Amino acid sequence: MKNKSLRQTSFCEIGSSKKICRKDSNRCALYRYKGDMTWQGIADEPYKTAADGWSNIVRRVLIGGRGESAKFHVRYFEIAPGGTSSLERHRHEHVVICVKGEGVVRTGRTRRKMRYMDTLYISPDTVHQLRNPNDVPFGFLCIVNARRDKPKVLA
Repeated sequence: MKNKSLRQTSFCEIGSSKKICRKDSNRCALYRYKGDMTWQGIADEPYKTAADGWSNIVRRVLIGGRGESAKFHVRYFEIAPGGTSSLERHRHEHVVICVKGEGVVRTGRTRRKMRYMDTLYISPDTVHQLRNPNDVPFGFLCIVNARRDKPKVLA
């Protein structure tokens, strides 16, 4: 006989009628996928406030900034054809997972092609940049520390 007290069902597992977190809460939330890399309750945001060597990028914050206590943030970025992220470095690490199209990522002096479901770890203080030289959008999930330093944009 299994000990049922060892396995408790959490609020997240049984679901909820709430789909969007309030900013002052730390509750489970489900953001329904609507297709074409959009989610219910998730708005497009600017990539950065100033155009420091980047162009044609959409950012969607999936987890982070809505009162969650997670020690990480999950964001979706989409780079339009011909677009590029800024060339930068920072002390925090992150993970990039290609989920749409293909792109090119620079880490240090190395350039690599990223394809669907390729996963890249970018270590702290590594110069990096993502770009889309293709004719279709390049979309990726980016997972970063919730507490992180500001990127240092390079020329």
